[in-house]
Amino acid sequence: EVQLVESGGGLVQPGGSLRLSCAASAFPFSSYAVSWVRQAPGKGLEWVSSVNSGDYAGYADSVKGRFTISRDNAKSTVYLQMNNLRAEDTAVYYCAKNWGSAWSTPCEYWGQGTQVTVSS
Repeated sequence: EVQLVESGGGLVQPGGSLRLSCAASAFPFSSYAVSWVRQAPGKGLEWVSSVNSGDYAGYADSVKGRFTISRDNAKSTVYLQMNNLRAEDTAVYYCAKNWGSAWSTPCEYWGQGTQVTVSS
């Protein structure tokens, strides 16, 4: 059974940093794109970032220049380094496995999410 387990969320002040991790299992991690998607209170899902099997990454305009996605295929883990956090980054962050190797493919498996709260 495919599993994705996020960690690293928490409360941080505006301008601070957090690094989210997502440990994956039960599929050949290096062959698939993986993504981060978030949901702010009272809002719908928002794509944040993805990295394909070739390590090519994409970002939403709202996080470009502040967030960095990376993957460690040896550890079957994807990371999201979040810098210069803003109040509007407050959300539950979900890790997802894409259907294929390209990050344009749909997300088909999701983690349980980790809460990120940016507040002074």
